[in-house]
Parts: sequence; structure tokens; C-alpha cells
Amino acid sequence: MKFVAEIDIMPRPELLDPQGKAVLLGLEHLGLDQVDDVRIGKHIKLQLEAETEEIAREKVEKACNKLLANLIMESFTYELNRA
Repeated sequence: MKFVAEIDIMPRPELLDPQGKAVLLGLEHLGLDQVDDVRIGKHIKLQLEAETEEIAREKVEKACNKLLANLIMESFTYELNRA
């Protein structure tokens, strides 16, 4: 079966996000000072094949834990759907 994983990787909330702060300052300079906070992350769309949904989830989690996310600084969430 084919699956599509939509993965979101974000900086951990307790860590400073310098890119997000830079964007926040830019928004303020544009007159958008109503924005309270900006966090910049990554969105990854992964297509894969697996025999079952459980195996597909194991593969996605392995990819995130071992390669896609730096677990010291980032956390991840994902949605898995059949293609």
C-alpha cells in the first residue's frame, strides 16, 4: 500500500527561534505589530510504501527520529494517509 506522511518539524517551545524572531521584527516594521510570536519550522511530505499502516508509521517515526528532526532542538508531528 502507498502512504503519504505530512510531517511538521518545529523548534522546541522552550528554545529560542532566531529565524522566527527575525520574521517577527520584519512584520513589526511592516506595521503588523499585532503579531505576538512567530515560530519557523519545516514541512515535509513523504511518500512511502508499506504493507500496513502500522509499518508505515514505524518507518515515518524512524525517518524523523534518525534523520529529519534534531530531537535535541526540534519536535515533530505527522499525519499519515493512504495515497
